[in-house]
Amino acid sequence: MSRTDKQKSDGLTLVEAINEALAQEMERDERVVCLGEDVGLNGGVFRVTEGLQKKFGPDRVIDTPLAESGIMGTAIGLAINGMRPVPEIQFEGFLGPAHDQLVNHAARFRTRTRGAINVPLTVRVPWGGGIHAPELHSDSPEAIYTHLPGMKVVVPSTPTDAKGLLLAAIRDPDPVIFFEPKRVYRSYREQVPEGDYTIEIGKAKVVQEGTDITVITWGANVFQCLEALDNLPDDISVELIDLRTINPLDRDAIVQSVSKTGRCVIVQEAPKTAGMASEIATQIMEYCFLHLKCPVQRVCGFDTMMPYYKLELEYLPDAKRIAEAIEQTMAY
Repeated sequence: MSRTDKQKSDGLTLVEAINEALAQEMERDERVVCLGEDVGLNGGVFRVTEGLQKKFGPDRVIDTPLAESGIMGTAIGLAINGMRPVPEIQFEGFLGPAHDQLVNHAARFRTRTRGAINVPLTVRVPWGGGIHAPELHSDSPEAIYTHLPGMKVVVPSTPTDAKGLLLAAIRDPDPVIFFEPKRVYRSYREQVPEGDYTIEIGKAKVVQEGTDITVITWGANVFQCLEALDNLPDDISVELIDLRTINPLDRDAIVQSVSKTGRCVIVQEAPKTAGMASEIATQIMEYCFLHLKCPVQRVCGFDTMMPYYKLELEYLPDAKRIAEAIEQTMAY
């Protein structure tokens, strides 16, 4: 699919970058198929798969019944038998019915068969809040799936990263959950390479280098962190890390940065208790303890259900809360 004049001049949104990655990989590898509710004729609820069924046909872009367990079970069967399925779950809150298939089959099959059979499966899932959606449409369940040995978890933040990471995920021999931050689906454009490229799964990105404090985040929160950094005093030098991959976690990047700065703030959308921020803080304690100048701080969602849209932005970490945490950490 060729780019429009606007895409050539202004760059791609996250949605457009993912669409391009899918189209290019389906063109390159006939084993790649997309399946899910409304992914074909309607192009998905967010139009991420728009135009793919017209180009590749209904046998490769498959509209399924409204049954997440069936979508996932079918995709696992396809993967075991040599295909490269990319199922879409419409919203992260709908992963529940597919959880059994992911936990007891997709994540375990390589171990169960002593490496004889793998499951090259990429589960695309719109992720996170900030779009004023109803209940079950705005959660951040990455920690749940990171807890599963055998399951890789990717959360891109930019169009360039989304395309490169999705191509890497589809080609990966193991199952990957690809969480797409829907809050920035269309809010940001950048120039994305048109050709074939991949970004290694498990490698974080240093968005901004600094010497005084490390801020670690992923997904849409990268942009709230950048806004917070713009509002800090000029004499605070912040190193901002976008993890990009939650599992495997780039411990080396975290340890290297925190050992240098001695201070750390971790930002996540999910509730505070037992989230990824807790795991990262623990690893910092284990590997950077003698370098720390103060306790690690977490800026998170609250330990409650994501509220309805009137209070949604009060729940999500914003630039003000992040900046305050950075300044408090610096003043410790």
